[in-house]
Amino acid sequence: MATTTIPAVSSGLTPAKRSQLTKYFTWSLDHKVIGVQYLVTSFTFFLIGGALAMLIRANLLTPNSGLFIDKATYNAVFSMHGTIMIFLFVIPTFIGFANYMVPLLIGAKDMAFPWLNAFSFWLIIPAGILLLVGWMVGPPEAGWTAYFPLSGPIYSHADGQTLWAVSLHLLGISSIFGAINFLVTVKNMRTPGMGWFQMPLFVWAMFATSIIILLATPFLSGALTLMLFDRLAGTNIFNPATGGDPLLWPNVFWFYSHPAVYIMVVPGMGILSEVLAVFARKPVFGYKAIAMSSMAIAILGFLVWGHHMFTNLAPWTRIPFMITSMIIAVPTGIKIFGWLGTIWRGKIRFTTAMMFALGFLSLFVIGGITGVLLASVPVDEQAHGTYFVVAHLHFVLFGGSVFSIFAGAYYWFPKITGRYLNERMGKIHFWITYVGFMLSFLPMHISGLYGMPRRVAAYDPKFQAINILTSLGAFILGVGQIPFYINAIASLVGGEVAPANPWRGLTLEWTTSSPPPEHNFEGTPIPAPDPYGYGTPEGAAYLAGERNIAVMTLTHGSAPLLPNEQPTGGDR
Repeated sequence: MATTTIPAVSSGLTPAKRSQLTKYFTWSLDHKVIGVQYLVTSFTFFLIGGALAMLIRANLLTPNSGLFIDKATYNAVFSMHGTIMIFLFVIPTFIGFANYMVPLLIGAKDMAFPWLNAFSFWLIIPAGILLLVGWMVGPPEAGWTAYFPLSGPIYSHADGQTLWAVSLHLLGISSIFGAINFLVTVKNMRTPGMGWFQMPLFVWAMFATSIIILLATPFLSGALTLMLFDRLAGTNIFNPATGGDPLLWPNVFWFYSHPAVYIMVVPGMGILSEVLAVFARKPVFGYKAIAMSSMAIAILGFLVWGHHMFTNLAPWTRIPFMITSMIIAVPTGIKIFGWLGTIWRGKIRFTTAMMFALGFLSLFVIGGITGVLLASVPVDEQAHGTYFVVAHLHFVLFGGSVFSIFAGAYYWFPKITGRYLNERMGKIHFWITYVGFMLSFLPMHISGLYGMPRRVAAYDPKFQAINILTSLGAFILGVGQIPFYINAIASLVGGEVAPANPWRGLTLEWTTSSPPPEHNFEGTPIPAPDPYGYGTPEGAAYLAGERNIAVMTLTHGSAPLLPNEQPTGGDR
């Protein structure tokens, strides 16, 4: 698409526009409004978490803590940064995209349980407020992993650590309710004619993610409950002096938190599949393999938590976790080769969404390779407590999750708002983000291999030069997000108007107006025979409006049939 321009912004809002704006600040049962509420809220927390990251890196410009904040404050900033970025930015952002797009992608009028959907979002607000209120009553200082005894009542006297646990409890409840809603919606509300293997891959990704959330999050809730008992009720569940076991916490915490890595990555992989196919104008290579690899990740993700404790486990227990940690790279590799096959010899359009998708692909491969290295017990024993792990984590969760979030934002912004994001500003945003990221996190591999410990406010002076480079990259990365916010606001109020199908996509969200009407579709949407059939006669005919799928008139309780298809309850 040619570079768009942003017309001058008119001053003032008409009463109609003010009415449209206020609905995003009130209770709504419309999944599209709820999706926007999630996105606006999470991107607000992204600013807070990013500011804390820049404060961390500013303090690490010198080897002796105290340039800007003391050691205790550093621990609090470090704890809040990780918690906010994971639980209040990445996960809610993907839930926001899914809230808006999943019903549209499957041709549904709304989510299965609209009230529960709204309630899930409105749990996010008090959870975020409670976490931030911790600053006023003594912030948590035990890190985002909250290991015992650091998070216990002996070492964490401040009430902020208790509020941290309560906040995550609310966020966990929100996630569980949302997962139930997505599973039921995808299973029961697909438009007539859409079988399982006609679903877009983002829907497959969210279906797998919802399974992970539903099975894993109760373990986090249980661990948080035990923490609150120790802190408020005087129990000693994690206190070894009275027969407790501090290793119980990391076992239960990582049984949730390693699957949670896939909660933060698998939806991004779904976004990548949508964006790469559209802007390469090619069918997805290995569609069924990519779909099933998401389900494989959902299962295997529960078998690898022990690799976070290689330095604590008995030797004989490390081998099974090493094997499963390496095996889980296989379904991810299937996806990567599928994406490479998709763009191979494609008619690639380097839109901003495509550039962020390709950025994801390049950075996530690096993070995946270092993950396989850390899955090896001998390597992990040497690198476990170093910045090598920090580099790996950020290549996966920023290079993967955040880059895919921006790919989705530039891809779906026209559908959500009816206006394009400015492409020139978008590409400036991409290049500053990519360069800043590489300068910040690539050197961490080197400092980690030379033994620089993570999670500390002071370090050996021999690491100062590489920390200055890392901090410079972090500042570039942080400043690089400003063009996105300016672009979003300016485009929202005065950007170029987008048509219903600006990218010539074949999935169902592009068959309705931009933004969609209240109930999404006028009539019953008819899915394309192949949601990624670019370059095929069927795909061209579908884009031309020749949708020749026969949809039978349904009676109550009957299932939709395709021509020559046997009754299967609507699923293939």
